[in-house]
Amino acid sequence: MDFDFSWLLWGLPIAFVLGWVASRLDLRQLRIENRQAPKAYFRGLNFLLNEQQDQAIDAFIEAVRNDPDTSELHFALGNLFRRRGEYDRAVRVHEHLLSRGDLDRNDRHRAQHALALDFLKAGLLDRAEDALLKLEGTPHEPQALLALLAIYERTRDWARAGDIARKLDARGEAAYGPRLAHYLCEQALQAPRDEAERLVRQAQQVAPTAPRPGLELAALQRRAGDERAAFETLAQLAHTAPQAMGLIARPLAESARACGQAQRARELLLACEQASPALDVLDALVMLEPDLEQARTLYVQHLEREPSLVVASRWMSGERLEHEELHPLLQKALDQAVKPLSRYRCAACGFEANKHFWQCPGCQAWDSYPARRVEEL
Repeated sequence: MDFDFSWLLWGLPIAFVLGWVASRLDLRQLRIENRQAPKAYFRGLNFLLNEQQDQAIDAFIEAVRNDPDTSELHFALGNLFRRRGEYDRAVRVHEHLLSRGDLDRNDRHRAQHALALDFLKAGLLDRAEDALLKLEGTPHEPQALLALLAIYERTRDWARAGDIARKLDARGEAAYGPRLAHYLCEQALQAPRDEAERLVRQAQQVAPTAPRPGLELAALQRRAGDERAAFETLAQLAHTAPQAMGLIARPLAESARACGQAQRARELLLACEQASPALDVLDALVMLEPDLEQARTLYVQHLEREPSLVVASRWMSGERLEHEELHPLLQKALDQAVKPLSRYRCAACGFEANKHFWQCPGCQAWDSYPARRVEEL
C-alpha cells in the first residue's frame, strides 16, 4: 500500500499551528502569574506599612502560592509571623526554607538565624541554642554570640556566658571585661572558699577598676575572720573605684572597727565626704564616731554642703522639739517621706529597689545602678 504524502502536507501546518497556540497559552499563563505575584507582594507591603498585619500575612501567603520559589517572600512571611507571636508558623516557614536544596549559602545562613530568633522569642532556649551554635563562622556569628550570651545569662550558666564574653572581647567590637568580671563573681558565690577567692582575684585581673571583685574579695576575707585583710582590700578599692564609695563605706567602717583601724577609716571617709557628700559615706562616718554630739554635727556639716531630706530626718530624730509629744508623729511622717529617696534607681529602665543590684532585675542591664541613692542623683 502506497503512503499518501498529502496527509504529511496537511499535518505539518496543523502541528505548527497547534504548537504556536500552546506556546501562546503558556506565555499568557506565565504573564498572568508574574503579574499576580508582584501585585500580591506589593499589596502585602502596603498593608504592612499601614500596620495591618493580618491583611499583610494573607497577601504574602497568596504571593508565596503564586511564586513558591522566591525566598524573600518566605522571609517576609516568617518575620511577620514572629512579630505577631505566631512562632510555630514562623518556625515552619524557616524550616521549609532550610529544607530546600536550591537555597544558596547566604540565604541558608539567613534562614538559620531567623529560625534561631523564632525559638528564642518562643522561649525554647535549648532549641534556640542549638540553632545559634550552627551559625559559627557565618556572617551572623556576632548576632548569634550576643543571643547566646543572653541565653546563658538568663539560665545563669555563668561559665558558658564567660566563654562567649571572651569570644566577643577577642573580636574587639566592644569591651566585655567588666561583664566577664561579673560572671566570675557570680560563679564565686556558689564555689567553695578557696575556689571563690581564685575566681574573684581573676575577676580583678580582668577588670582592675571594677568595684565588685574587690567587694566580693573583702566579703570572703571577712567571712574567714581576716578583718585586717578585708580592711586593706576595701581601702585600696576606695582609691581604684571611688565612684563606688557608697558601696564601700559601710563594710570599710565595720572592718575598721573590728581590726582597730577606726581612725584611719575615719580619715579616709571624711576626705571622701568632703570631696563628694554621699549618704552612705555619712552613715559610715556616724558609725565610727563615738561621740553622739559629734555625730550630729556631721549631719549638720553635710546639710551645709548638700541639702538632703534624708539627712534632715536623721538629724531631727535626735532633736528635742517644743511640743515633744508631737515628735513621734512628725518623725513617722518624715521617715515615710524619705523612703523613696533612699532607694537605688536603674539608669537604664528606672526600676527602683531598696538594695543595690549589679544586674537590674527589670531590664537585665549590668552596672546600671549608680552607687548613690535616688535623692543624690
